[in-house]
Amino acid sequence: MIPLPGRIEEAAALLNSGELVAFPTETVYGLGADASNPRAVSRIFAAKGRPSSHPLIVHVSNFAAARGWAGEVPPAAERLAEAFWPGPLTIVLPKSARVPDAVTGGQATVALRAPAHPVARALLAAFGRGIAAPSANRYGRISPTRAVHVREELGRRVALVLDGGDCEVGLESTIVACLGGRVALLRPGSVSRSQVADVVGRVEDAGADAPRVPGRQHSHYAPGTPLELVEPASLARAVEAALAQGGRVAVLARSAPPAESGQVVWRRMPGEARPYGRALYAALRDLDSAGAARILAEAVPAGEAWAAVSDRLVRAAARGDAADGELAEST
Repeated sequence: MIPLPGRIEEAAALLNSGELVAFPTETVYGLGADASNPRAVSRIFAAKGRPSSHPLIVHVSNFAAARGWAGEVPPAAERLAEAFWPGPLTIVLPKSARVPDAVTGGQATVALRAPAHPVARALLAAFGRGIAAPSANRYGRISPTRAVHVREELGRRVALVLDGGDCEVGLESTIVACLGGRVALLRPGSVSRSQVADVVGRVEDAGADAPRVPGRQHSHYAPGTPLELVEPASLARAVEAALAQGGRVAVLARSAPPAESGQVVWRRMPGEARPYGRALYAALRDLDSAGAARILAEAVPAGEAWAAVSDRLVRAAARGDAADGELAEST
């Protein structure tokens, strides 16, 4: 689904005037502003209720456009961009002098991505500059994978929502940092650690000196209904125990429900990692609106294929404030 060219031009004009525009990427819907306009960028934080110290991802058309935002581009970043752009990989680099502090949260690094979705690419082409965009939802909540999710979350706080259909990937991009001669994985996504390593060789884990990046806060991607992760072998007992406490129970599981019950809302998920990830956020939104006292989520298998899904579920289940120095949403 691609909006009519007039809608793309309207969206570009709104961005030029400092307004906010929501648009689809292959990962999730983003809430975009002119990345070179600090006042416009500040409207993102106000609309989301997001702390202004949290950096954003700058979306660009291609690697040539990304160079203007980076103060240094090491060979590893070039190879990664050649291999995965346009696509669901974000690369963190030293920022150039042109990057507003509002975009980076005051850090010396900038996160860059060239999205693959045709609507995002058409908007970037029409706008002609970088678009700063976290996910188009309220701070800390479930990321939107459909245009209707954006409207439900943000309403009139966004000037225009470009409807590009359901997001193909459904989980936020993989984030890697190319800094100081090293490549580090900062957030798992559909581009796996092994795929990155095939391009650049050694891939390190995020260390204490890693830059702040989106999606690493302790509690994130969370529904309003409390969510608990349960091992598959314990799921049936957990459902029984929750029912004994009273109220409805929502279940997110790859297995089939053991029996029909009017007090249990059971959402059966795909058995493979990629379709599971594509369906996850829409499923969580549906269960969040089911009137249940809690959501029981069946833990997913270990292994690289499930790393991004597992990361999102663990953070959705975490309660309490985010740890200092960790961030929130992105695309």
